[in-house]
Amino acid sequence: MTGQRMDDQTSGMQPHPDSDPHLPPTEADGDSDDEIPRSRRARRPRRKRLSEVLLAIASDQSRTEITISDLMHIMEGRARAALIFLFAFPNVLPAPPGLSAVLGLPLLYLTAQMMLGRFPWLPRIVAERGISMTAFRSMIDRALPLLMRAEKLLRPRWSWMVRPLAERLLGAFALVLAVIITLPIPLANMLPAFAICVIALGVLERDGLWTGLGLVVGLASLALSGAVAYAMVKGALFLLFSAFS
Repeated sequence: MTGQRMDDQTSGMQPHPDSDPHLPPTEADGDSDDEIPRSRRARRPRRKRLSEVLLAIASDQSRTEITISDLMHIMEGRARAALIFLFAFPNVLPAPPGLSAVLGLPLLYLTAQMMLGRFPWLPRIVAERGISMTAFRSMIDRALPLLMRAEKLLRPRWSWMVRPLAERLLGAFALVLAVIITLPIPLANMLPAFAICVIALGVLERDGLWTGLGLVVGLASLALSGAVAYAMVKGALFLLFSAFS
């Protein structure tokens, strides 16, 4: 860590919070493979896919429980985007009871930090919350097939959509979606969670096309959530007026 800080201070730059610290600066800044000289590409170490990292965590038989702090430590090189995906995905498919409550607050914190351009951080009271490895493995078993299919389509492109300023705007949009996920609106959290997952994967793999798709899905989810909320309020008012009429 000391050597990395010295290098950062010497260059006057900080590593991108959603990149692997072992990657060359060019890729970490979001440049496509076509912009990297062939000689540097050949020397570049292979970067593990997110699916491989999650599978390795789930395969650890020495744990009976895993805390959010543990996940942040293990996935340090993946930074915000991987954690945002991990905390949003349980809302896409049916999950063990209580899992969304455990992961909802970290999702709000991480999307807010993405909006502010800060490195991942969670208060201790949130970071020390944990779930059983049985529940975690169940979630990963459902996530991996979809994630591995998505990873075959992801590649660096449309770099202007994942530049630092664009990423902060994506974080603000993801924060709005995260707030909707935490609201008690029936069946209104799956589509916003899916949009956050698509945006997070796009940022993680520097794929601007995927972040754009995530924005489209997110806008659709906002419209759907608004319609559901309007119908609920209208129905509640109707019942209220009927009771006193």
